[in-house]
Amino acid sequence: MKQWLPFIKSDPTVAVIRLSGMIGTSGRGALNDQSLGPVIEKAFSRGKPVAVALEINSPGGSPVQSSLIGARIRRLAEEKNIPVLAFVEDVAASGGYWLAVAADEIYADTSSVVGSIGVISAGFGLHELMAKNGVERRVYTAGNSKSMLDPFRPEKPEDVARLKDLLEDVHANFKEHVTARRAGKLVEDRDLFSGEVWLARKAIEVGLIDGIGHIKPHLKERFGKKVKLRNYGAKQGLLSRFGARIVGDALNGIEERAQFARFGL
Repeated sequence: MKQWLPFIKSDPTVAVIRLSGMIGTSGRGALNDQSLGPVIEKAFSRGKPVAVALEINSPGGSPVQSSLIGARIRRLAEEKNIPVLAFVEDVAASGGYWLAVAADEIYADTSSVVGSIGVISAGFGLHELMAKNGVERRVYTAGNSKSMLDPFRPEKPEDVARLKDLLEDVHANFKEHVTARRAGKLVEDRDLFSGEVWLARKAIEVGLIDGIGHIKPHLKERFGKKVKLRNYGAKQGLLSRFGARIVGDALNGIEERAQFARFGL
């Protein structure tokens, strides 16, 4: 009956969006704008939340998907004038930190890993293995750069130089995003964009996060003990839940495990 009486004030609600896992376009549970878009839209639009909280546990991934998700969060936050708070669990590194910076304030556990503001490209060179086993690679292209960095051929210095230029451009976008979102908070006497990571207390000192805090205690302290948390997250498809695409999911799981392992997790 309470909800039908306009003169009775309802308890405040915070929409909680969980962002956990690798950021990319493939793999079960991967974070991307296509799967998260409807979730984020609903979180900002359903009811009248006093804030939106991001639960982040991600070692990063696609810079494009990180940018798309972060931009959607910022657009909705500004359109609806809703503050956004980020809470880091194990790690918010690389693209995971990009998502955290979409928030107005960032909090973490004392042992959370934060940062890794850099760009990486990794692969394998298999041409010597193929030569030893008598395997011949045949590639036909129209365009001199179409087979750039083919892992089955020896590296070309000009291809490596071109790749490094691309990585520098993406890195510049990352730095611009962090500098704009953390304006006035970052220390100026240290290179924060080297790809280095910090635990939470050091991250506070250099301005990458705002404080130590866990989501429920912080929100109760901020909005009162009666605050309600409404959880939102991307749902897995029926086939994924019943083990379809087993090989692909297994490989993506290995990759995700490797990315988390880079930070000792």
